[in-house]
Amino acid sequence: MKTVLKGCLVCLGIAVPAYILGNFFPVIGGPVFAILLGMCIGRLIKDQSSYEKGIKFVSKKVLQLAVILLGFGLNLRNILEVGAQSMPVIISTISVSLIVSYILSKALKIPAKTGILVGVGSSICGGSAIAATAPVIKADEEEIAQAISVIFLFNVIAALIFPTLGDIMGLSNEGFGLFAGTAVNDTSSVTAAASAWDGMHGSNTLAIATVVKLTRTLAIIPITFVLAIVEAKKSKEKKKMGNVFPMFILFFLLASVITTVFHLDGTIVHVLKTMSKFCIILAMAAIGINTDVVKLLKTGKKPILLGFVCWVAIALVSIAIQMALHLN
Repeated sequence: MKTVLKGCLVCLGIAVPAYILGNFFPVIGGPVFAILLGMCIGRLIKDQSSYEKGIKFVSKKVLQLAVILLGFGLNLRNILEVGAQSMPVIISTISVSLIVSYILSKALKIPAKTGILVGVGSSICGGSAIAATAPVIKADEEEIAQAISVIFLFNVIAALIFPTLGDIMGLSNEGFGLFAGTAVNDTSSVTAAASAWDGMHGSNTLAIATVVKLTRTLAIIPITFVLAIVEAKKSKEKKKMGNVFPMFILFFLLASVITTVFHLDGTIVHVLKTMSKFCIILAMAAIGINTDVVKLLKTGKKPILLGFVCWVAIALVSIAIQMALHLN
């Protein structure tokens, strides 16, 4: 218990300042700060044996807890009512991103797990999707850190240029909300881009973009289920269906149902969402500690290219489907 506690406290010591920095710089986000600080601290700790169990516990179990808590922020009734019209765009962008990431990762000889994490993170909901997918495909710390870093890069670019790009394309307020909600990776960057648009146009696009983004988050469920089945087949072990589906995803769905059925108070939901956010930051601190920064930099070019192509493909498809369905 003491060895687990020591590692947890180290991660907590990194997560708290990362959380604070993330609030000051939301476009970058707490998870990225946690990974960066974790990598720095990891280089300073020469002997990690006494912290190893706690760090592993945080990177695995706390990461799964973060996904479960994320479910409390999803009111399925509201999402289905308001986000239904965005489904064609969401399904198209997710499908294109996953196909592109699969083909390009094969062509560039990028490790399969890194390719999956970048594809899922680009198409669904950034760090949250990576957090949900990583335990299912048994990705290691460096693969997770690589994917988070790639997603972060294009989050920042999207938040900075998409409002102006939307203006150039003549998007309506509703059109830009749908564009930001489907073409920007992470929630913080969706908020930043939509808020910038609202500042330029005096609109309430943030509400639309947020609902679209939450609707995208539901894709975590089928994606992780399919990946779990694929992983089970790869292992060549006969497993019952109950053992294939990751239980923490089932709890994620249950949390969404609880919020929907019992109409949880907004304050309670906000607290649970904040806890989810902090747990992700805590887990990223642990992942940062176990990440070899030198190796990460050396192997970073191909995943960045993969992330860029996925990002461009999603943006183009989002606009194309909107134009085809006259939603923009």
